[in-house]
Amino acid sequence: MPLIPQEPQIHERAQGPSATPATGRTAPTPRPVPGPRPVPGPRSASTPRPGRPGPGPARPAPPAQRSHSSAGQPQKPGATPSAPQIQLVPAPVDGALDAAEETVDLLLESGRAPGDILVLTTGEQHPWATHELSFGETAYWAQHDAREDVFFADAGSVARAQSRPVVVVAVNGGGADAAARVLPLARERASALLVVCGDAERINAVLGAGV
Repeated sequence: MPLIPQEPQIHERAQGPSATPATGRTAPTPRPVPGPRPVPGPRSASTPRPGRPGPGPARPAPPAQRSHSSAGQPQKPGATPSAPQIQLVPAPVDGALDAAEETVDLLLESGRAPGDILVLTTGEQHPWATHELSFGETAYWAQHDAREDVFFADAGSVARAQSRPVVVVAVNGGGADAAARVLPLARERASALLVVCGDAERINAVLGAGV
């Protein structure tokens, strides 16, 4: 029989002393190449106001509004504007200002524009107002008229303050009759919502037992 020519054999050792068979070679795993870090998006939380700490633990939802009005419904031409909704946030005298600030934060987080909110104090002035008044009353009231941000005023400025959709009152002192003087005027200046932070019994005595 004719001889079948044999293919030359190639020994693995001929590929080098440390070579690995082609059939068993494993490609090295490519290392990831570091890329640019993602740019963080804008903060959704509102910028803390003077004297306020940064964002902390989640706050509880605000108490339910107690109102018998029809605020938010369209008014007929020539009709008398409806009374605002009234919300009571119980707080001691020395905690009323903190409660008012928390209320403002919740309103902003719920979508209210800063220029919609007016904050009034019956006792000690809010630190922001004290700071801004140090530059003069003209500059202070110019911010009020611009209606671009939350505005803070004390009981003596209620008559000069213009109406806004939301008025927040901190009953933080000012004497026995301070709430009786400020709350009726605050209710007149709130076109949609009036939030009162303070002693519930004292507030009810002024605004009515239905609050």
